[in-house]
Amino acid sequence: MKRKNIEISAKRYGIDALGAMAQGLFCSLLIGTIIKTLGQQLGVQILIDIGQYASEMSGPAMAVAIGYALKCDPMVLFSLVAVGWAANKEGEAGGPLAVLVIAIIAAEFGKCVSKETKVDILVTPAVTIIVGVALAKWIAPPIGAGAMKVGDFVMWATELQPFWMGMLVSVTVGIALTLPISSAAICASLGLVGLAGGAAVAGCCAQMVGFAVMSFRENRWGGLVSQGLGTSMLQMPNIVRNPLIWIPPTLASAITGPIATCVFKLQMNGEPVSSGMGTCGLVGQIGVWTGWLAPSAKALEQGAEAIAPGAFEWGGMLLICFVLPAVLSVIFCGICRKIGCIKENDLKLS
Repeated sequence: MKRKNIEISAKRYGIDALGAMAQGLFCSLLIGTIIKTLGQQLGVQILIDIGQYASEMSGPAMAVAIGYALKCDPMVLFSLVAVGWAANKEGEAGGPLAVLVIAIIAAEFGKCVSKETKVDILVTPAVTIIVGVALAKWIAPPIGAGAMKVGDFVMWATELQPFWMGMLVSVTVGIALTLPISSAAICASLGLVGLAGGAAVAGCCAQMVGFAVMSFRENRWGGLVSQGLGTSMLQMPNIVRNPLIWIPPTLASAITGPIATCVFKLQMNGEPVSSGMGTCGLVGQIGVWTGWLAPSAKALEQGAEAIAPGAFEWGGMLLICFVLPAVLSVIFCGICRKIGCIKENDLKLS
């Protein structure tokens, strides 16, 4: 296994592969949705077609990205295109989770036989594709259905108890965003949209904007941009050294989540992957916007309808995504600095 670079570990599968899967989603479904929405609003058919083609390639894009993270040989990597398509199609709405599980297994089987025979050009793709597609026919439907049931339960519970579930979803997904795992992939796998998606966006924004603003004295403009539009994961080394620095943005997310669900009724009805993106490239906000104008298939299943956003909707999104996370995190950080929980340079990026 060492010779074949097969490493069965939580890091390899739960961090590397999951994070790569999210990137595959960004480069297909997410960017495709944005381009398609722009085309629909501008009445440009070529943009609609481009967006549609890109969106339809989400399965292969995720599988190849996972194979890249697992350091697959080229023949295995290219064979994962078929595996990703099959797993995503058979998994239906829960396709992303099915692709993650099946692409990992198919990739590792492919790596086992890669370059072991004189007919490698036949054996490697055959093993990778047969294992992957067979698994897609066998286990992708129950994996996809299971993921959707979990996601549907979270969304149902959020509708039923918007205050407490808004807080729980906001805090949980926000923490996942800062951890070295992919909150975007988690939201995509569970199909989080609607109020639950709005709470997830609120939690992610609280972490990113919170860390960016409260660490401004240490990191200045570079840190503001890299964390606010990049990722709060940059603070993980500092969190390991002093976990108390996580208190301000987490408290902020516990407040903005219920405000999003109870006051502004903020719904994220774009593609579910956007729910776990926060302000990274403004993808979370773009997801909310596309959901207003053209709800995703998952959102339509939940009864979402296109709306013409007014001042209340735009104002709510700005407050939840930018203003409140910044203000609350600075206040909580100031208190933590005064009582000694956070010291000078605890938030400085290396």
